[in-house]
Amino acid sequence: MKDLKILGVVVFFTLVTYWGVEPYAHSVMHKHVEFEGFKYKDLKAPAKKGDPAKGKVAIAACVSCHGIKSQGIKAPMDAVSASAAYGVNPPDLSNAGAVLDEKFIANFIVSPTHAGLVKKSGMPAGMADAQGAADIAAYLKSIAPKEIKPKEAFEFACGRCHAVRYDKWTQIGQTPKTKADIKTGVDLKKMEFDKKVGQYKLNLAKYLGKLPPDLSIIVRARGEHYLKTFVENPQNLLHGTAMPRVGVSNEGYEKIYKYLEKVGDPSKPKREKVGPIVLLYFVGFAFLAYMWYKSQWKDLH
Repeated sequence: MKDLKILGVVVFFTLVTYWGVEPYAHSVMHKHVEFEGFKYKDLKAPAKKGDPAKGKVAIAACVSCHGIKSQGIKAPMDAVSASAAYGVNPPDLSNAGAVLDEKFIANFIVSPTHAGLVKKSGMPAGMADAQGAADIAAYLKSIAPKEIKPKEAFEFACGRCHAVRYDKWTQIGQTPKTKADIKTGVDLKKMEFDKKVGQYKLNLAKYLGKLPPDLSIIVRARGEHYLKTFVENPQNLLHGTAMPRVGVSNEGYEKIYKYLEKVGDPSKPKREKVGPIVLLYFVGFAFLAYMWYKSQWKDLH
């Protein structure tokens, strides 16, 4: 009985440390930010609902920098050339309506710095008035696919600034599968691709002040709450950062997180499946060990 009491005391203080002391220390050392559900309450909703038909005409102001592959509109420049001109490659807008919040899109078109919460933006302000911006946002929503893959959402919202080396993703796209020349042992295609990636990174670092981090293990390093509150408003957790507020919708963020979780923590499904079995094993083992202990020491108590 004495041994069980000692075990109970150890378990009690272990749980207090794990669920009490550690979370308290974390809350003191790290600023807590409440999640707002990607509602962007500081942005005004358009006075009138956007008209997709009018937005299709007004989008002409955007295609001088952006491509829309789903509508047969190619980007005017390749990624490296675009980064040299703007600091970062403007995204293809095919999936914009599936990933971004419609209200955010409209506000961003009117004032990129205000909506993005940054001091500078490669996109000029005033590309359309409030109603014109609402029309463009409605048009992008109308052409967006009903279902988008997690990686596609990541590529649109994050993949032009952040690499994911665990998935062989670079800021200019997926690392191609190439082979070295049999005679020389030199992979010229890989070298050319690496050169383009290096130049893009240099342009991006000059534009933002530093190169954005690789996101391969961001989910495991930071955790879900930190990640979603940071994406929702980077300034809340890292004041002065050059990273803009991306403006993703709640559904868009879920897709992005699913991709990052799969890359950064691929063993999670197996771990969650095996975990209960392991716990049951330890409980059974502890019971059998205790019964053995009682049988061995019964004549000495």
